[in-house]
Amino acid sequence: MGEAAGISVWCEDEAGPYQTKPYATPTWQPAGQPQRQPHEYVRNGTAHLITLFHPASGQVHLTGVPHTTNVILHGWLEQELTAILAQLTEPDPSVEPTTVRASWQHWQEQISASGPPLPPLRLILVLDNLVGHKTPAFVQWLFQHGILPLYTPVAGSWLNMAESMQRILKNRALDGTYPQSFTEMVQAFVDVAAHWNRQPTSFVWAGKRKARRDRALCRYACHLTH
Repeated sequence: MGEAAGISVWCEDEAGPYQTKPYATPTWQPAGQPQRQPHEYVRNGTAHLITLFHPASGQVHLTGVPHTTNVILHGWLEQELTAILAQLTEPDPSVEPTTVRASWQHWQEQISASGPPLPPLRLILVLDNLVGHKTPAFVQWLFQHGILPLYTPVAGSWLNMAESMQRILKNRALDGTYPQSFTEMVQAFVDVAAHWNRQPTSFVWAGKRKARRDRALCRYACHLTH
């Protein structure tokens, strides 16, 4: 409903740590000549990912970091979200669904009761329900920029579509490779993300995949009845 109301919806997640080790992958090999990976490797550090994902367009922003401390995480998010907001058009209240507008006004009244008035809602940020995501200074920054944090429930991280995006990036960046440094791993993710963004795929609930499953289920049900 957020995108339909002219409010951009983004998802954020962190992934890792990824080690400097061989990553296996299924491959076609001649009979009796399986693919081999080193059984010993040197640990040259680990890499973490911070990802911002826009399901409606499929666009992804990411960075590789050695650690995901609040200082690093919040600093990068504020920088990226500022750039994203600068590219958004101002929301048009005349086309915003009544329920969304009413919910935003109620939230704004509750938050603004003890502080300065807030700007119009421009972006919804879906986050996992972690303590670091609820740091008062970071949440206040979001409010002051018209961003509403939306936390997924405990054991409901699958509702955050950035989780799925990161699995795709990891498989494409690391499977079948043997990165031997932090820089090499991060560059692999950056290259894969850049390639993805050239022709992104939007993530839509009840989209084409669900339609295929429904058709398959219908065929199966028809087969049972006959």
